[in-house]
Amino acid sequence: MKMGAERMCMPSPSVEQFADAVKQTVFANKRWVPPPGKGSLYIRPLLMGSGSNLGLGPGLEYTFLIFASPVGNNYHKGRAALNLYVEHKIHRATPGGTGGVKSVTNYSPVYQTQQQARAKGFSDVLFLDSATGKNIEEIVAANIFIRKGNVISTPTLKHGTILPGVTRKSIIDIALDFGYQVI
Repeated sequence: MKMGAERMCMPSPSVEQFADAVKQTVFANKRWVPPPGKGSLYIRPLLMGSGSNLGLGPGLEYTFLIFASPVGNNYHKGRAALNLYVEHKIHRATPGGTGGVKSVTNYSPVYQTQQQARAKGFSDVLFLDSATGKNIEEIVAANIFIRKGNVISTPTLKHGTILPGVTRKSIIDIALDFGYQVI
């Protein structure tokens, strides 16, 4: 959140404020936590401009909140493999843009492309890099990892177009612990 707040010229809550807000939200919503194996409590921190000014530039006031909602399991035994539509014309992110920070700007530009792909029977959209149109970048709202043998490939972070989130880091760390080579 700190990186995204900096990029959007917003003040970020401290680590202590963030952790306390998450703990309070989980405690206040504990009755909504699904039983084991039936889902989880989705937790989404949100930092948004909320002041009365309107115009180009940073806001004068901001609201930090934690959104929580029960969700079902995303993984189902026997689930079909992804059937991805490869998008050649629309780009999810560009170098120098906001693809490398958690921001609403990461998602809204791709909704139409995702709807069109799903209408054609695809499960999601695979976006290519905006510089060459040849390299895999991300799916609509997720990093992508491709496994071949003992090697797991994932796009590089060096162009600033891919979110370096905790989920991505955790997958890489777990893969390395299991002896995979990650490139």
